[in-house]
Amino acid sequence: MNDKLPDFLQDVIDEYPEVWKAYQALGEACGTAGPLEPKTVRLVKLALAIGAKSEGAVHSHTRRALREGITPAELQQVALLAVTSIGWSSSMAALSWIQDVVNKQSESD
Repeated sequence: MNDKLPDFLQDVIDEYPEVWKAYQALGEACGTAGPLEPKTVRLVKLALAIGAKSEGAVHSHTRRALREGITPAELQQVALLAVTSIGWSSSMAALSWIQDVVNKQSESD
């Protein structure tokens, strides 16, 4: 699976490595700050990305989730759960973003 970051982001990381390290450390600290299991944390982060309507973040969390053994069906359910909160169209957009990553992984397997 392709873990390459977008060129712009990689340029920012290269120019400001200490900022990136701090951002990464904050993410790790938040992820372990409470009792949630790693799988639940990943699904919540996916749900937040869906709610924010952030295609890039949905792609990123989907890739990570698949690497962590979360199934496509579980990821798709997160998008479907969003229907009553963010609406049909936004939920379907998120479902398509998840499917983009799932399809790409299937092609590379």
